[in-house]
Formats: sequence, structure tokens, C-alpha cells
Amino acid sequence: METAVNDFSGMIAQALGLAPAQVGRTIRLLEGGATIPFISRYRKEATQGLDEVQIGDIQAMHARFCEMEKRKRAILAAIEGQGRLTDELRQRIGACWDSAEIEDIYLPYKPKRKTRAEAARQKGLEPLADFIMKQRGDDLRSRAGRFLNAEVPDVEDALKGARDILAERVNEDGRARHVVRQCFARQAVVTAKVCKGKEEEAAKYRDYFDFHEPLRRCSSHRLLALRRGESEGMLRVAIAPDEEDAVRRLARLFVHAANECGRQMEEAVADAYKRLLKPSIETEFAALSKEKADEEAIRVFAGSLRQLLLAPPLGQKRILSIDPGFRTGCKVVCLDEQGNLLHNETIYPHPPKNETAAAARKITKLVEMYGIQAIAIGNGTAGRETESFIASLRYDRKVQVFVVSENGASIYSASPLAREEFPDYDVTVRGAVSIGRRLMDPLAELVKIDPKSIGVGQYQHDVDQGKLKKALDQTVESCVNAVGVNLNTASKHLLTYISGLGPQLAQNIVDYRAANGPFSSRKQLMDVPRMGAKAFEQCAGFLRIPGADCPLDNTAVHPESYPIVESMAHDLGCSVKDLVADKVLRGKINRDRYVTETVGLPTLDDILQELDKPGRDPRPPIKVFAFDPRVKSIGDLQEGMVLPGIVTNITGFGCFVDIGIKENGLVHVSQLSGKFVADPSAVVSIHQQVMVKVIGIDLARKRVQLSMKDVEQ
Repeated sequence: METAVNDFSGMIAQALGLAPAQVGRTIRLLEGGATIPFISRYRKEATQGLDEVQIGDIQAMHARFCEMEKRKRAILAAIEGQGRLTDELRQRIGACWDSAEIEDIYLPYKPKRKTRAEAARQKGLEPLADFIMKQRGDDLRSRAGRFLNAEVPDVEDALKGARDILAERVNEDGRARHVVRQCFARQAVVTAKVCKGKEEEAAKYRDYFDFHEPLRRCSSHRLLALRRGESEGMLRVAIAPDEEDAVRRLARLFVHAANECGRQMEEAVADAYKRLLKPSIETEFAALSKEKADEEAIRVFAGSLRQLLLAPPLGQKRILSIDPGFRTGCKVVCLDEQGNLLHNETIYPHPPKNETAAAARKITKLVEMYGIQAIAIGNGTAGRETESFIASLRYDRKVQVFVVSENGASIYSASPLAREEFPDYDVTVRGAVSIGRRLMDPLAELVKIDPKSIGVGQYQHDVDQGKLKKALDQTVESCVNAVGVNLNTASKHLLTYISGLGPQLAQNIVDYRAANGPFSSRKQLMDVPRMGAKAFEQCAGFLRIPGADCPLDNTAVHPESYPIVESMAHDLGCSVKDLVADKVLRGKINRDRYVTETVGLPTLDDILQELDKPGRDPRPPIKVFAFDPRVKSIGDLQEGMVLPGIVTNITGFGCFVDIGIKENGLVHVSQLSGKFVADPSAVVSIHQQVMVKVIGIDLARKRVQLSMKDVEQ
């Protein structure tokens, strides 16, 4: 059963609404070792401009078809091994690309543990089942009497055994399974009940103690909450359509006579549904709904992670970074423009020590001594108090003050990577360094932390962990390559995510840099151990070398396109350096002259755009933000207050906003806008500065409800 790439291409193209040739070329690039960022950026002619999401969808769907083909081969081999494989069955399996239908076809041939039907067959009751199924004869009880023996003592036992055989036949009938699936798809309701005696222990699931909702309308976050409650033994969860309707629909397929055989068939159908079909299809739909909920949660998580990773960077500045605290003091570090640690110490401006004057003298002295340009303050415990303290000081220069998210900093500070980087310092120093580096370049610092620990997403521990890791890794890879990295300063961890590299080549680059000094050209990458032509092709365009001899080495122009730029410069009678520096010269370029069989207008447009803004950073500029000084704790809030805040997390049911207190407030999806909002991420983004109105305060549960409706942004 050979299936060519083009056959898959046709099915994938139809499913995604793309051209088969487009899909086929994309699959061949992927199978040839090209990464999604590389294909999206540098192979637009081949894909006709597909973006990373579309290429990722093609990759995922192609992998599913390959897995399905593998499964079909195993099924064909199993049936052939039984000597029951016919040409018709082979063709039927070969033509089927629905995984549920494939398993339905295989079900009658699947090796079974001993079932009630098998036990009845061993008692010789299959002919009686055949007779009942035809529903033609009369005097059924007399006929059943012929099957009595030591194992079948009476007529009722004979009929029961025959019904068991018939129930199994109904269960294994593809039409029956299709009918039940349709019932589940159209009218299944998910219900939940609290487990007896768990009412107090399951208090956080109170909303689901007596819950029912049509499955097709049940949101991702509710399904995941239900499944978590079920796995913790707090809730009993079920999925089912209307039973009478489902049995009635099945009966139409199998009951054809109003005689005793027909009545036996009705009983068999009802038994097949309750005992076999319903549990089987319920398990199937539970898995499908969980998979769908996982995909939605992962999509939201990946989107939030992307926004977090692409948050505005301050850039290479001298930073004083503070990890705030009360009793243990505030850990202070000074960093140079590259994020190297210059100095660290602890100050105690807050209770219980209240060494405010000494702390003020120390901070102003450090700002002057190390030429500090910006101060980063972690947003955790004592963050607001430290911000007020820092803002009250007077410096010998203009110093910007930023509040930085601490999420995940403690994970990094205790990690092997942090210990390797700062073996002589404790976790508090490492945490303060991480906070400062996040301000300089969030992407470069956050790639060091497991994305699940960064503090965005919903139910990330409940979803399929393999799929979550793949999606988050792809998101990090996409962001790193979208921004590009400085080849001479990037950490091993950051380089790992560059297209075509991975951990070993990233380490080799760092080792080569340490032994030979900074790279002066992209060509030098070929001297790095184990750097082959394919890896160079994949990574070179995403690596930047500021101050390189060739100005193109500090742009997103791929080395394979250098000859095009050189031709443009030659035709204008200037150097490549002149072309990059002179906008008037670039305005004289006639791009159509450089179109070839392999280089089209998309690539040429990208080249010209890059020449206009060499090495441009796609991230927006950073903005200074300040919380409302009236609000320090939940007790300071009053309904109706309009406050500035920062979006910290986005879920399917809304977003959470930091308004300067310990508890983040929730803007429910219904409060995001005066218009209907289907997807919160279409309205807000991580780290977005917003204005919100306080509409609810629950002091007992420490919950704050916020609204963005009718609030000027």
C-alpha cells in the first residue's frame, strides 16, 4: 500500500484549502531537513508565501497521515495473518483515511479477550443468533429448545446467549457505530456530579457539583477543569446523548419484524448500546473533546508565550536590578551593557530593619559609580514599596525605572544553567541578574526558563505534555528566529533555538568564539566543528554580526542572496556598503531586473526591505509604566475605580491584569469590550498596558473583578 507524497499533498491541500503543488513542495522541504522558520522566511517562491502557522499545519497533518498509513499496514498484516484478508477489504482499508472508521473496519478482526458473545459461541448458540437476526421464523422458543445441553440448561439461557452474540455483532457493525457517533456529535451532554462525601474537599470545583452542558458548547477551560476534578477523585464526569433516541435510531437498522425474533433483536440492540457501544463511543468522545480542549489551551498558551517573548526590549544599557524583599532585604545587582555582573549587595529600606537612609545613599552611589541608565524592579513581594522608594530618590542623571515580571526567575536561579553561569553566587543574586537581563532583552533571558514556568497559560499541567512541549518549543524557535541573534554575544541557550543548530552546534559556536575571538563574517561559521552546508544554510540568515566587514552579515539577507545584492551594487556603480548606507541609491533599483527561475519578487522584496532597515528588530519600543499610587493592597480598592494595569496572562475566559497589588484582577471575556469577543487574545496581549475599572471585590476569596468596557484606553 504505497502512498506518495503527492497523494498526501492532495488530501492535506483539500483539508487546509491550499494548492496541492504548494503543499507538496513544502513537504519536500521539510523532509529535506529545512526548518519552519527557514522555509517561511527564505523559500517563499516554493511555498507561494505560506506563513509559519500554515507550514506547521502541513507538517502536523503530514505526520498524522504517515502514522495512519503505518497503522493501516499493521491492520492489513494482522488480518492477513488470520487468513481473512480479501481484495475488497484491502481496497476498503486502503481508501479510508479516517482513523475512527479504520478502527471500526478492524474491530471484527481484532483479537479479543473472552467476551460474553465468545462464551455463547462456544456453547453452540451462533446458529440460534443467525435465526433471530433473520427475523423470519415463528415459534422461537421451540427452536431455542433444540440448543439445550449441560451448559445451556433452559430456553432463557439459550436466548440470552444468542442476544449476547447479536449485541456484539451490532457493536462491530460500522453503520451502528456511525449512528451512535452522530448522536454523540449532535446531542451529547457532558455532566458532572461531586463524588459522595467530597463536598468540602472539592470546594474549588463547586461550580461543577451539579453541572450539565452540551458537549459542543463546553469551553476548553471548563472541560479541562472537569477532567482535573475527575482525575483528583472529586467529580464524576460523563458524556452521553439521549439514550432513548440513540437506541431508537439503532433499532431502525436492525429490527425489521414485529415478531418474537424482532423483540429479541430489540433487546440485543438496547444491550449493545448500553453495554458496548455507549461506553466505547463515550471514551472516544471523551478523548476527542480532551484533545480539542488541549489544542485550544495550547494555542492560547503559545500565543501568550509569543507575546511575552516578543515583549519590548530596553536594549544594551547599564542596569541596576533589584529583587525586592522585606525581612531578607532587597538584593541589588549592577550589570554592564552585555548583562555581565559588575556588583551585588543587599539593602534594607523596608520593615523590619527600616534602613531607608543608608539604602538611599547606597543606591544613588551605585547609579553614579556604574553609570546606571535604568533600574529594573521585580514585581513580587515588596515590589510596589521598592518602586516607591526608588522613585523618591534623586540621581546625578536621568534614570528610567521599570517594574519587571519575576515569573520564573526563581526557577532559573536554581537551575543548572544558572549555577554554571554564576557558580560563586547564591540564588538571590542570580534571580536579581535575571530580572535585570529581562529588561534588557526579554527573549534572550526567558529562553533559559521552561516555558511552563513563565507564568502564562491555563491548565498547562493538564494538557498533553508532548504536544505542549512541541508547540512551546516551536513558539520559542519562531520568536528567536524572527528577531535574530548577535552571533558574538548570544548565549548557548539562545543559539540552540536558531534554525538548524540545536544544543551541540550551539555549544561548538560558543567554544569556537572563546578560542578564536569574535566572528568577523558569517563565512567563519563553516570553520565551526560539525557545521555542515545544510546547517549553515538553515542558520546563517538568522545570525547577525554587528560591525562585520560585509554589511550584509548584520542583516536578514541570506548569504545565498549576497550575489543578488552585489549585482544591484555593480549595476549602480557602487559598493554594497554604499548601497546599504544610501537611500537614494536604493531608490534606483529596478527589482524586476533580478528575477530568475529561483528568485522571485517575494525574495527581492524581502532583500530591499532589509536593505532599508538593516538588522531591524521587529519588537516594539519599551514604555515606562506606573501603577496608581493610591493602591497598594486589595483593601485599598473601591468599586468604580479606574486604574492602570498590565496584562499578565490570557486564557480562554478572559485575561488577568496586574493593578499593583498582590492579587491579579480578572477581566472576564464578557468585560473586554462592548462587542462580542470570541478570542480574548484578539483584544489584549501579554504586557499590554491597559486601563480597567474595578467592578467586584471579594475580600474573603481575594478576588478582583475588572472591566475594560466603556473605559478609555
